[in-house]
Amino acid sequence: MYEHHREPLIPRRVFVGRLTKHALAALSLVFGTLWVGMAGYHWLEGLSWVDAYLNAAMILGGMGPVAELHTTAGKLFAGSYALFAGIVFLVGVGVVFAPVVHRAMHRFHLGEKWRM
Repeated sequence: MYEHHREPLIPRRVFVGRLTKHALAALSLVFGTLWVGMAGYHWLEGLSWVDAYLNAAMILGGMGPVAELHTTAGKLFAGSYALFAGIVFLVGVGVVFAPVVHRAMHRFHLGEKWRM
């Protein structure tokens, strides 16, 4: 997927394309996770789709739920979804910054004369 450290640095245009692909992948992961949260709140807690969206978005954004939860299934879902949303946030950040970190490391290694 990425170029080897012995290969030249890719042009900026190609790098921006790679960064865009990674950002779109992270965005689709976030939207998929948001949909899972909305569905869980709607079907397990009986919230309207708008209220389910609000709760899922608030948890995904790190703020916490808005509506009071009444069912045991809804409470278990909310706790599990909060843990899952935290992991999704970390994975999304990693996916977006992977090309940037790789390019910085590649640029750093271009000046080295030794071979592995």
